[in-house]
Amino acid sequence: MRTVTYFFIFLNLSLAVFEEPAVYPLPFLVTSLVEVLCLLVFFGRLTHFAKVTLRNVFWKDTKNICIMVAILFSLTDLAVCGVLRIYNVTSIRWSRIVRPIFLINFAESRQIRRAFRSIRNTLPEITYVFLLFMFSLLMFSLMALKLFGERNLQTAEGLPYFKNYLEIVFDLYVLVTTANSPDVMMPAFDYSSWYALFFIAFVIVNTYIFMSLFLAVVYNNYKKHLKVTFGGVSCD
Repeated sequence: MRTVTYFFIFLNLSLAVFEEPAVYPLPFLVTSLVEVLCLLVFFGRLTHFAKVTLRNVFWKDTKNICIMVAILFSLTDLAVCGVLRIYNVTSIRWSRIVRPIFLINFAESRQIRRAFRSIRNTLPEITYVFLLFMFSLLMFSLMALKLFGERNLQTAEGLPYFKNYLEIVFDLYVLVTTANSPDVMMPAFDYSSWYALFFIAFVIVNTYIFMSLFLAVVYNNYKKHLKVTFGGVSCD
């Protein structure tokens, strides 16, 4: 039963590869029939679980409620999308975002659910580091706007360089990953080599200090919650 459940869960998740927009597109009717088959299997598994569980226990379990809501939402969304396609109306399959619920909430996914719970418990504790990082990014972006915005610089494509604050935030955020280094700094460096100090300071503070701190906080808190979960203190 566990193998069958996992097979249809991953079959349901893999439909994203074949649904529009898709890597390997298949007709809408084919993907719809496969999804309906998966949902029927999930409903049958949930019904089987309800037969061997006390009624008051079954209906108090939020995992079972989440699965039922996800099944109903998926079927409704599929029916609406099918009707709209008959009238050549473009629509979005909003129910795709609930498909991971089946992977997490079935009784067979106890270990996955514990790992997910550890991630969820870790998030509030890393919020402070993330907010400090965002504050640093916003301040460096404001400094970049003041330093380069009035110099009338241009990129290699002839576009204005560091004129829009939101674009500066995005470019410096990408620079944290070094994906656009050194391209993003070359117009300023060509204007004056002293401007390289700004980008060096930015990389040191945000890439080397904040990213290392962020990784350390995530690792330590996740390890702590994982130890508590698998140590038996947290119940399923």
